[in-house]
Amino acid sequence: MVYIPTNPLILVDGSSYLFRAYHSPPHLTNSRGEATGAIYGVINMLKSLLRQYQPSHMAVVFDAKGPTFRNEMYSDYKANRPAMPEDLRSQIEPIHQIVRAMGLPLLCISGVEADDVIGTLARQASAAGRHTLISTGDKDMAQLVDAHVTLINTMTNTLLDPESVVTKFGVAPEAIIDYLALMGDKVDNIPGLPGVGEKTAAALLQGLGSISNIYQQLDKVAGLNFRGAKTMAAKLAEHKSQLELSYQLATIKTDVELNCQLDDLAIQPADRLQLADLYRHCEFKRWLAEILQDKQPDTRPTDSNNAEVAPSEPVPATLDRSQYQSILTQADFSKLLAVLAEAPLTAFDTETTSLDYMQAELVGMSFSTAPGQAWYLPLAHDYVGAPEQLNREEVLSALKPWLQDNSKSKVGQNLKYDMSVLARYDITLNGIAFDTMLESYVFNSVASRHDMDSLALKYLGHSTISFEDIAGKGAKQLSFNQIALEQAAPYAAEDADVTLQLHLKLWPQLSAEPALAKVLTDIEVPLIKILSKMERHGVLIDSALLGVQSQQLAKRIDQLAELAYQQAGSTFNMASPKQLQEILFNQMGLPVLKKTPGGTPSTAEDVLAELALEYEFPKLITEHRGLSKLKSTYTDKLPKVINPLTGRVHTSYHQAIAATGRLSSTEPNLQNIPIRSEEGRRIRQAFIAPADKKILAIDYSQIELRIMAHLSGDKALLDAFAKGLDVHKATAAEVFGVALGAVSSEQRRQAKAVNFGLIYGMSAFGLAKQLGISRSDAQNYVNRYFERFPGVLHYMEDTRKQAHELGYVETLFGRRLYLPDINARNMGRQKAAERAAINAPMQGTAADIIKMAMIKVDSWLNSQQTTDIKMIMQVHDELVFEVPTPALTAVQTKLVSIMESAASLHVPLLAEAGSGDNWDQAH
Repeated sequence: MVYIPTNPLILVDGSSYLFRAYHSPPHLTNSRGEATGAIYGVINMLKSLLRQYQPSHMAVVFDAKGPTFRNEMYSDYKANRPAMPEDLRSQIEPIHQIVRAMGLPLLCISGVEADDVIGTLARQASAAGRHTLISTGDKDMAQLVDAHVTLINTMTNTLLDPESVVTKFGVAPEAIIDYLALMGDKVDNIPGLPGVGEKTAAALLQGLGSISNIYQQLDKVAGLNFRGAKTMAAKLAEHKSQLELSYQLATIKTDVELNCQLDDLAIQPADRLQLADLYRHCEFKRWLAEILQDKQPDTRPTDSNNAEVAPSEPVPATLDRSQYQSILTQADFSKLLAVLAEAPLTAFDTETTSLDYMQAELVGMSFSTAPGQAWYLPLAHDYVGAPEQLNREEVLSALKPWLQDNSKSKVGQNLKYDMSVLARYDITLNGIAFDTMLESYVFNSVASRHDMDSLALKYLGHSTISFEDIAGKGAKQLSFNQIALEQAAPYAAEDADVTLQLHLKLWPQLSAEPALAKVLTDIEVPLIKILSKMERHGVLIDSALLGVQSQQLAKRIDQLAELAYQQAGSTFNMASPKQLQEILFNQMGLPVLKKTPGGTPSTAEDVLAELALEYEFPKLITEHRGLSKLKSTYTDKLPKVINPLTGRVHTSYHQAIAATGRLSSTEPNLQNIPIRSEEGRRIRQAFIAPADKKILAIDYSQIELRIMAHLSGDKALLDAFAKGLDVHKATAAEVFGVALGAVSSEQRRQAKAVNFGLIYGMSAFGLAKQLGISRSDAQNYVNRYFERFPGVLHYMEDTRKQAHELGYVETLFGRRLYLPDINARNMGRQKAAERAAINAPMQGTAADIIKMAMIKVDSWLNSQQTTDIKMIMQVHDELVFEVPTPALTAVQTKLVSIMESAASLHVPLLAEAGSGDNWDQAH
């Protein structure tokens, strides 16, 4: 066990940190497309060191620009190193700024390397009897280890003292320079001795001491116990000058002239205002919140007497909470009602006992009509000693006219939830004018998360009171009704105040862009009420059928496991990537298609799927994984989430998650139930119609290809859709130069892959892999496609150009998708952004169309005399309904017509309908 005395001098090899952080995930960028991953990694490692060792003195040392004395000594020194990537270079100055703002001394000395500066400081500290901890991943630093100097590798959290150096390298610290000189270094282009690696270098030094001693005893080299010992003496004699140069290059300089002393390396109080600005720019939200709340992890230094150094003043909250009021009397409630009646816009929020809208009980409500002015109306705080509150039923009765008044404009944050909660009290929330979650999402779907805390940080520079601050964490976390009013009231009132101020910040920016404002007001806001209604109605599930399916899946999963064990020759953990790596690549010798960030062979799903095309074992693993996921996610779970009061499953639809505008759903996720596999379709059989009704499913046919035809204006594509042709057959006829009637099923399959591949930005290489053909054949398909459909090529080129110029692309209806990586210096990320740029307008337009269809369908349903027709699900390009059996034919005809007229394109929209007793039959 390596012992570290308290309060060591810490010397950080910043250059080592820099490259480690750059090559390790997460590879972050901010919303402006600026790389921030290395910044995050370096600062995170520094924070960890500060937390762990609480030093009073520290230096972060970076290499300076330009050549060093080693380049003068040897012109080829580090000549093999590639140029620093631009997206790493751009992160150096921000790192320096943050380090300085943290109060940490930063050193950059021209003419030498960071190692030399660290070596000089370490030797000075040793001479003064002070213990030094050097944080680095560089093995060269082992030569500095002595009784007072220890190395720490922050990536592995391993420590090296003199004994550990011997254990690791086989030689003592004082022999490390010799060890490095003998081996050389390909990265730094230190020549070393040809053919000598770690084992040989250690054997030479263990047998004869230093290089100097070796040359004095060359006749003894042949008697040493290592491979090649007999010819080593001649090699040593031949390359003596080269070895002497290598020794000089490997030696860390310990007498660098510095303009500072050890006492000058005292850590200073952090500049929190500057740190807040820097974190805000990088979009490091957690660290920004810590700074704003004065909750930065306790890394404050101590002076030489271990007295705590006073921190700088915390950054104050940007919102004034002094005018928040709690409503506890009838008189105050009457005044509030009068204010609400006159307010042109009110921010509104509910506080409840649960996040489950089907179970949540109303505990209180908050309101804000002007910045800094907010009220909390508690209704059901029931902890011991809670103050007397107004009667909930009477308050809701008095508020109901205002809540249901369409002329009383309201703004909220995720008002769909509040609407669903109020519906449990027979109140229909009307007058929804804005929703800040949706305003942020429409303004820029990828710039931030769209929860209130993130938005307050981003747009108001304000750190909100978190729920955990007042409720605690984990199993002992209080529900809102158990929280003392003294804490609950400011939290709740702040929610309303922040919501109003976010709207006042976001809406002017949105309204300056009429197309974006229209997406918000005409698509997203009207959808709130529709989704709330769908969620609360829910879906009827046959739990008994799912139970049978679970048993069948379990049996097949066990069979697959046994087959896999037989092929592997032993049992193993099917979910263990490490064990799979051993079997797939070491034992079976299958080709390594991709590696993890850590450099080990990947066993990711896409890798196994590709291997499964040729090998039986990965096919078994892939099927096992797929069925296990179906079982755990659906057949096992769905019966458990059936609401006991309604007997139905109630999902939550999310409007502000998918970047392109698509809806997503959770608890349960109804969007990802497979339709192509038999097992997935069987799960859909458990989604059933109630008595005397049928399930009606209507989906858009080839909608993204139709949108491609519209956006590209390609004549051949437009003609194919206008004539009602099978577009994949029509494409095959064009690409392969055959008559439409002569297209084979294989040609159609390949044309379909081309059609959809191009939509998703697939390269010829990707197409070749999918079709199992050569890359040249795939490229020929793509070339012929663009020859026959030149409009598509022009659309793609124009879209890429627009994306690079503007930083975003748009849907047909004006929704924007920003592409932070579109001008990234990393070409891999830039190409991925280009592929997204081509696909996003089509996927986003399809999302807009299905939402517009939902709004039109809902309007028609509301106009009908009956309420028995229910829209119950939205899954990608499909709407699912419960329809009374006698009305099925007429309703189907009407709904197909509404969906086909949801938008006007240059090609007809085609909606295809099916019906049955369950969802599977309806396809």
